[in-house]
Amino acid sequence: MSKKKVSLTTKILIALLLGSITGIIVFQFPNGTFKDAFLINGVFQLVGQLFLRGIMMLVVPLVFISLANGAASMGDIKKLGRVGGKTVAFYLSTTAISVAIALVLGYFIKPGSGLDLTAVKAVKTTIAVKTPLVQTLYEMVPSNPILAMSEGNMLQIIVVAVLTGIGLSLLGKKGQPLINLLESLNDLIMKLVEIVMTFAPIGVFGLIAKTFATVGYVAMLPLMKYILTIYLGLLLISILGYASLLKSFTGLSIKKFYKKFFPVMSVAFSTASSNATVPVNMDTCEKELGVSKGIAAFTIPLGATVNMNGTAIMQGVATFFVAQAYGIPVTLNMMLTVVLTSTIASVGTAGVPGASIIMLSMVFQAVGLPL
Repeated sequence: MSKKKVSLTTKILIALLLGSITGIIVFQFPNGTFKDAFLINGVFQLVGQLFLRGIMMLVVPLVFISLANGAASMGDIKKLGRVGGKTVAFYLSTTAISVAIALVLGYFIKPGSGLDLTAVKAVKTTIAVKTPLVQTLYEMVPSNPILAMSEGNMLQIIVVAVLTGIGLSLLGKKGQPLINLLESLNDLIMKLVEIVMTFAPIGVFGLIAKTFATVGYVAMLPLMKYILTIYLGLLLISILGYASLLKSFTGLSIKKFYKKFFPVMSVAFSTASSNATVPVNMDTCEKELGVSKGIAAFTIPLGATVNMNGTAIMQGVATFFVAQAYGIPVTLNMMLTVVLTSTIASVGTAGVPGASIIMLSMVFQAVGLPL
């Protein structure tokens, strides 16, 4: 009888727990070469930063290729006419609402308060300079796309990627070879993400162990507040948001819907992958909920790529958590940038475990928070 394979999420949670315990134990050690040089700035620093730099390495190519590839296939929307436009608008609207809810929760709950991470060295710490919103908007269009990629300017990269994808879509057959190349590159990037994420448990162990070894058990309460704030946001958007939209647009029984949809939800929860739910989601919508095959075939795969509301909530809460932990004030411009970046970034977030972590680093770069 074969043993059940332990999921990546479970491994990361175990690493998180072990790293926390190890860090708290090391925190009690007397200061010296063994504690500071060998453990905190040696072993923990090495494994944590290797994983973090692996993620950072993939950010620019992942964002550009994923978004360009997605925009290049937007020709499908024309086939469904108004339905396509309404679907995309609906997805982006719910994502924007989700991150807005997360920012409100982060503002009032203050999950990062009481935690001082300034003692923990980040790879790069840059506090965002206050920039007028108008300037932020026109600077989204880069004067030099190559420079934007080399500097990791995410908003500019997003604009170039979307325009590239739209241009390829409008080229029709002439653009097909490049679209095929983008699809192959997208597969390659996803495989690289998969490779990097196999080291996530080790990287998480190093990062969290260094944090606790530096600041001690005082980090435990803020981390719990951070996790609970995310779950509160997920509950609000699921119960109040989705349920009310379902009732108002369809008149269906919310209880019956969740009962019939439970298999899809269980697959999503156990795999932590929206892509993994696509087959069972389409089957459930067609056979159990009476959705037409054409609509299901268009909206479900698109939603698995574009409608990343859970990721958006996590990004909104994480923004306040990190800003408060580093004592960086979150301005209105920063919040608007997070809403805009998270909403657009959701289009390029792959529906696989770990991809949202890479997109989170993109949001942090956009508002100047420590990676």
